[in-house]
Amino acid sequence: MTHHTPHIGEPRPVIRQLDEGAINRIAAGEVVERPASAVKELVENAIDAGARRITIDIADGGKTLIRVTDDGCGMAPDDLPLALARHATSKIDGSDLLNIHSFGFRGEALASLGAVGRLTVTSRAAGHDGAEISVTGGKVGALRPAALGGGTVITLRDLFHATPARLKFMRTDRAEAQAIGDVIKRLAMAEPTISFALRDVSGGGEGRQTFRADAETGDLWDSLHARLARVIGRDFADNAMRIDAERDGFHMTGSAGLPTYSRGAAVAQFLFVNGRPVRDRMLIGALRAGYMDVLSRDRHPVAALFIDCEPALVDVNVHPAKSEVRFRDPGTVRGLIVSGLRHALAEAGHRASSTVATGTLGAFTPERGPARVYQMERPSPQARAASYAAQAPSFAETQSTYSARTEPAPAPPTDAPLGAARAQVHENYIIAQTADGIVIVDQHAAHERLVYERLKRQMADHGIAAQALLIPEIIDLPEADCATLTAAAPDLAPLGLTIEAFGGGSIAVREVPAILGHADARALVLDVLDELNDQGDSDSLRARIDAILSRMSCHGSVRSGRRMQAEEMNALLREMEATPMSGQCNHGRPTYVSLKLGDIERLFGRS
Repeated sequence: MTHHTPHIGEPRPVIRQLDEGAINRIAAGEVVERPASAVKELVENAIDAGARRITIDIADGGKTLIRVTDDGCGMAPDDLPLALARHATSKIDGSDLLNIHSFGFRGEALASLGAVGRLTVTSRAAGHDGAEISVTGGKVGALRPAALGGGTVITLRDLFHATPARLKFMRTDRAEAQAIGDVIKRLAMAEPTISFALRDVSGGGEGRQTFRADAETGDLWDSLHARLARVIGRDFADNAMRIDAERDGFHMTGSAGLPTYSRGAAVAQFLFVNGRPVRDRMLIGALRAGYMDVLSRDRHPVAALFIDCEPALVDVNVHPAKSEVRFRDPGTVRGLIVSGLRHALAEAGHRASSTVATGTLGAFTPERGPARVYQMERPSPQARAASYAAQAPSFAETQSTYSARTEPAPAPPTDAPLGAARAQVHENYIIAQTADGIVIVDQHAAHERLVYERLKRQMADHGIAAQALLIPEIIDLPEADCATLTAAAPDLAPLGLTIEAFGGGSIAVREVPAILGHADARALVLDVLDELNDQGDSDSLRARIDAILSRMSCHGSVRSGRRMQAEEMNALLREMEATPMSGQCNHGRPTYVSLKLGDIERLFGRS
């Protein structure tokens, strides 16, 4: 038998020097991943040039046009050809790569963009005439005069036309435009004294403005506070704690939301190192750890934290995109974030966010109040009353004034898997007697799972029945969020949630799932929006339907503090026994704990 040996008999591979065009296209693959990467590089260059006003125009999600106009220092005509060369920069002299005080320093952005697109740079420096130069597919054109009052205009057309295979990996125009908006918002938070304007000029004309942030005035904290209110939202600014902490050469400032002002997904966490927006797992983990004792696992904090230090203490030369950093002493930074957040939380005391009813003040003080209640999770008293009336079994009001009540009424045999209800303590925990022990049930967590499973069954069978609102709920949102919800409306309709555009930056909620009774429509939509933003692409929304159902079921489950009669508690136990996966709630927490009689006897030394 003849065996084929790979590589034997093949010609010896020849080592060759790649041409300049191939080198630039390879470098572009590292620096320019998508249109948002190109926008980031160009806007950072404008900031480094001392610009006070930056305008960004895009078309078709940045695929066909990206134009960045700034009023910075500009460039002299003789500098333009050099600016398009690889590894040419005015930011550093190359002697110390750890002493970097600017956004850019690699000198790769313009050369990379010119290698994969059609790039034109028009600039004028003080005391010089305006000039323009173009580069297409890595081929630099001739320098020519241009009319410009000052600053720089960089126009990038047909991104990736020189590497068409990359276009196959682009997402939809809306998704790419959303990514560009996210980049601009992060840079706007980092530079509150600079004006930013983002316009979508798809189809020609003046286009529409999708984001604008005028330069803020005042001291550092006031300007940052105003910019965060503009970018993240006024609710965040009103319900945020001021952060100011220092440790071993690192200084952390910024704002962090109260525990009661939390989100359903990690879509509002912004971290900056020496003014540079970064995405760092260690920093995100530290942020989560700071809220560990006051935030449920299914909720996510909202924060904008700025860490400043000497450039020598952090290495920003980790990745060409410069979105990752490496600290010389990461433990110190993590400790600073955790301790700074916990100190701010301790100082907040009984303060709760303005979105929570006055009756929940002090609920987050450890061991002094009822179970924690989070933003958007607790409907109004009227909504709760209507929701209870719509639930099955019906939960009627009782007049008992005790937090622990026994139920001597006739009960099912104790040989049932979850036994017979004997008492309710603290209006949240059901004590049931089984044949060989007791079961402690968290009534809220258990009913949340039951509602979730019921929603899934209804959707699978015939869709979820919708209940029309007498007066549609009008919700004002950023235009990008309105577009996200409108695009997802056909997928939300089978869930019983009917929404439609209402013009401008508003949507109208016309129907909500009937099974939830009179649910808080605004809170429900905001939670759904968080899920959609976290997913990032409504095309694959079907994969997240169960996650949205889980979020919706939170609004329809019986709440902690609800007093239940014996028949109601036993009905809940029987439904748990008949429902798959009722042993854990939607967030992974157990719905009941079973204690054998022998274990209880050992606790009292009786065995």
